Amino acid sequence: MDHVLVTGGAGFIGSHTTRRLLALGLKVRVLDALRPPVHEPGAAPDLPAGAELRVGSVEDPVAMASALRGVDAVLHVAAYQDYLTDFSTFYRVNAVSTALLYELIVRERLPVRRVVFAATQAEYGEGPYRCAEHGVVYPDQRSSRQLVARQWDLVCPTCGRAMEPVPAREEVVRPQSTYAMSKRAAEELALVLGARHDIPTIALRYSIVQGPGQSFRNAYSGALRAFTVQALHAHRPLLYEDGLQQRDYVWIGDVVAANVLGLTSPDLEFGTFNVGGDRTVTVRQLADMVIEAAETDVTPDLPGIYRVGDTRHISSDVSRLRALGWSPTMDQRSIVRAYVDWARAQPGLSDTYEAARRHMEALGVLKAVPA
Repeated sequence: MDHVLVTGGAGFIGSHTTRRLLALGLKVRVLDALRPPVHEPGAAPDLPAGAELRVGSVEDPVAMASALRGVDAVLHVAAYQDYLTDFSTFYRVNAVSTALLYELIVRERLPVRRVVFAATQAEYGEGPYRCAEHGVVYPDQRSSRQLVARQWDLVCPTCGRAMEPVPAREEVVRPQSTYAMSKRAAEELALVLGARHDIPTIALRYSIVQGPGQSFRNAYSGALRAFTVQALHAHRPLLYEDGLQQRDYVWIGDVVAANVLGLTSPDLEFGTFNVGGDRTVTVRQLADMVIEAAETDVTPDLPGIYRVGDTRHISSDVSRLRALGWSPTMDQRSIVRAYVDWARAQPGLSDTYEAARRHMEALGVLKAVPA
């Protein structure tokens, strides 16, 4: 492998991986539409010297075909991720672009020897739980009636008892949001078409990725981003539900290492692998870490609202990737400190969350529950 195309390469994960690939002596071409809110209109993307930038969309056959010519590997990171209600956009950007990628490789007989597809932990939905009586259970999403009643936790659908969340393994997926369903469709397309046409394809299901460089302009998702801009403006970080949701956060450097492994390892040709932090942290714990790192005298805000489509608890089992020599390296407190220090130094840092909150409430994405 000598020349890699990174779609979405000017974004958070793509740009970090691009830097690492260039440091390894590879040629890197970036295809990115540079769309807001992640990218500020008119601003130059933060890409290292040596990266070849092509401004264009993964939805555009002409732009994609041009970007693919001359490369021998692809890291397909470009995606649409949000909690808004433009449901068709998720499939158009995430699934259709992936089908287009393979269509062009096959039709033009391009010598692409490896594709690494950026999949997502969100494909697991609520993930697996363990009931003391009925063993491992894969529950459905929580109903609006349950959430309005502030019954945040899931119970066994058979006996009604409390259950313990367990890390999700790669074998079972139950996507329950439009984003997750579109990414699941894209992952299936990549793996099936890759196998059918002898294009080695690896899918990496990232947990929630964190680290410096993660855009603070996208106010609609990302707890670390939201909490940081709120705390640095001495505003109370706003938590959904009761703040006890368990999450699995992973350091950007560890994701980059997984991407490089997927692109370069001769032991990998096909398959899906979790890329996570190998630990759980509650959302409340994350907020407390941000407040500590921001050195501000505020407390988290728990107004009793929930976001439609959120999972209660989720974490990933990373044993498959560990067996290949990869492992997470950064603890959660250090991740938070690195991001807060980076965000504090950024010019134009503003707290955009309140406007985003009003917009999400107007669309029915955020809902308040009675006291």
